[in-house]
Amino acid sequence: MSSRAQNLQDNYEPRPDAQSYTSNPDPSKNSSTGVDYEPHPEHSVKISPDREKIIKCITNLYSGSASKEDMQVYAEEAVYDDPWSYCDTRYKIAGQWYGIPKVMASSKTIATEVISSEPTLLVFKMQQEYTPRVAHFSKKVNSLVSLTLDDEGKVKYHKDMWNEKDYSHEGLGKIMKTLNGDHLTKITRPPGDL
Repeated sequence: MSSRAQNLQDNYEPRPDAQSYTSNPDPSKNSSTGVDYEPHPEHSVKISPDREKIIKCITNLYSGSASKEDMQVYAEEAVYDDPWSYCDTRYKIAGQWYGIPKVMASSKTIATEVISSEPTLLVFKMQQEYTPRVAHFSKKVNSLVSLTLDDEGKVKYHKDMWNEKDYSHEGLGKIMKTLNGDHLTKITRPPGDL
């Protein structure tokens, strides 16, 4: 891992406690892992218009917008971390978002629920519906998205958790995630000036 990436990870990586953020008071409504990532927009905490814009840009990207304008939500030096990818610059992050229209016939944000808004942290549940190009069936995926923000309100670390476990940054899984993040831009070809 580069020293830049290590610095971003050390200083900005959110470590949300998925169970305390998302467990349902009625245990019968939780998954077997004790978390409930299904968003309920009516329960969202109030956020400022600036924070609303951040979430709108992020959900646009999940929905295949891959626009330069939406990409500006990220700081130039930022990390994107999900089960498949680890990207440590805005350009590499763009490689992920510019890839969605290439592999998905559609990707739609169904709902979000903001569960925490702190000075440098924004956490929300999201339900995304993906329809792959090769197999035209739709699959809804619930996740917990945590965004660490810098002093200018730019995203420095974007973590997308699909289950109750936080990510390890070691071993074969990390190597595969980094390879994906480092090389996907060769296929998706985002604009070089990102």
